[in-house]
Amino acid sequence: MNIFFDVDYTILGLDNSLRPDTREVFQRLVDEGHLVYIWSGQGERWEVVRKFELEPFVSGVYEKPLSDFFNRLEGLGVPVVPDFIIDDYPEITAAFGGMWIRPYFFRNDHDQEMEHVHRVITEFADTGTSDDRQYRAKGTKVPLF
Repeated sequence: MNIFFDVDYTILGLDNSLRPDTREVFQRLVDEGHLVYIWSGQGERWEVVRKFELEPFVSGVYEKPLSDFFNRLEGLGVPVVPDFIIDDYPEITAAFGGMWIRPYFFRNDHDQEMEHVHRVITEFADTGTSDDRQYRAKGTKVPLF
């Protein structure tokens, strides 16, 4: 699968800390045959990939569309359609399908959200869906909170 991770508040905290277990989960996803991509509404974030030595796991880094998600992919140079999105922004996960993740703001060594992400991706890869409350099927309406 083509798995796209957002940067800010998804894998990177406001304090520039990498969310715990990000490297390990990226490694497992690649070992399982998935392609991991990074994208951000702030443009191509190669500096984050390099700083945290994520290059061996990442198949591409792109600017993320912030609206008109599908139609903007080509114009932003994204060569594949995401199969699964991990983002703290629920609208894009509902559009493409994927998992809304609790925002990560500051270093927290007890954060286990990436392990949660891996479980949901594994379930989705095996069954085509997930019962997890943070999973959004492609084209899902985003609930108003």
